[in-house]
Amino acid sequence: MKEFQRKQLLERIEREGATIGARIPEQITVQGEPVELQQFVFEIRRRETVPSGEKDRVERAKRNLRRERIERKEQIESGEISFEKGEELARSIIGIDRALTELENLGRVDLEAEQRAQEAADRKRWMSFLKQALGDDNADGGKVNSRGGPR
Repeated sequence: MKEFQRKQLLERIEREGATIGARIPEQITVQGEPVELQQFVFEIRRRETVPSGEKDRVERAKRNLRRERIERKEQIESGEISFEKGEELARSIIGIDRALTELENLGRVDLEAEQRAQEAADRKRWMSFLKQALGDDNADGGKVNSRGGPR
């Protein structure tokens, strides 16, 4: 592989947003063992939360994927492989990165949904307060004048 090709591949795998649109590999060999990576990630992501028994499995998978990514990157860095092999490694690294992104985002809170829920709870508390302060007659949205009576 030529130097400029090696640099091009390394830049590609380190590019921010490289995983956008990338597919998680169906199967990948990690530490000499074949792993059904796509199936594993989709199985874990399908659940609302990761059961405590699965957390260790997910953490172990992430560690192994990170290790595999480093090994594959080092093969590209060495430059002792063909450009075709480097291309294949780069695609697999980007797929590993995509899988890692999915696994890292497990259980993360959707901040916008959290904010909407907080605002709804605030409105509910405010309406409850108004209901108590104004009495049940006006709690259903009836208009109140400045003296506290109906308009």
